[in-house]
Amino acid sequence: MSELVLTLLRLSFLAFLWLLVLLAVAVLRRDLRAPRDARPLVAAPVPTAKAGKVPRAPKEPRAPKASRNSVRSLVVVEGPLQGTVIPLGTADITIGRAPDSTLVLDDDYASNNHARISLSTDGWVVQDLGSTNGTWVDRARITAPTPLTVGRQLKVGRTVLELRR
Repeated sequence: MSELVLTLLRLSFLAFLWLLVLLAVAVLRRDLRAPRDARPLVAAPVPTAKAGKVPRAPKEPRAPKASRNSVRSLVVVEGPLQGTVIPLGTADITIGRAPDSTLVLDDDYASNNHARISLSTDGWVVQDLGSTNGTWVDRARITAPTPLTVGRQLKVGRTVLELRR
């Protein structure tokens, strides 16, 4: 083989390796970037005590009264577990890759302990548990416990969930 052909093969192999590196960097950038239509979710302001008044002790949490229109299930509407229905009671629901989670996701974009859905006095509340890729409610990344109502979509990794009556 001539010297020129050998040099051209070496240079083309080097260019191919650089192309692979650049493609890997582009994929990493795309995966770490928030969606273009994402908007910050504004948490409700926390009431502060007025001057001269002593704040009351918080009331004991109690479950909301069951009614005909109460939320009964959590349904996976998109993702590998589409169609899965989790009946809701009073216990917290944990979502993640950990085997002890209520909803175990086999998803590279979900953390071991990704999110928790719990019952409060005002209804169901979702809380991100410090996940890497975040928990999203209606295309907004949540940073504080956020109310979850019927019809609002909760996204964990590639899985989308909804509360149903």
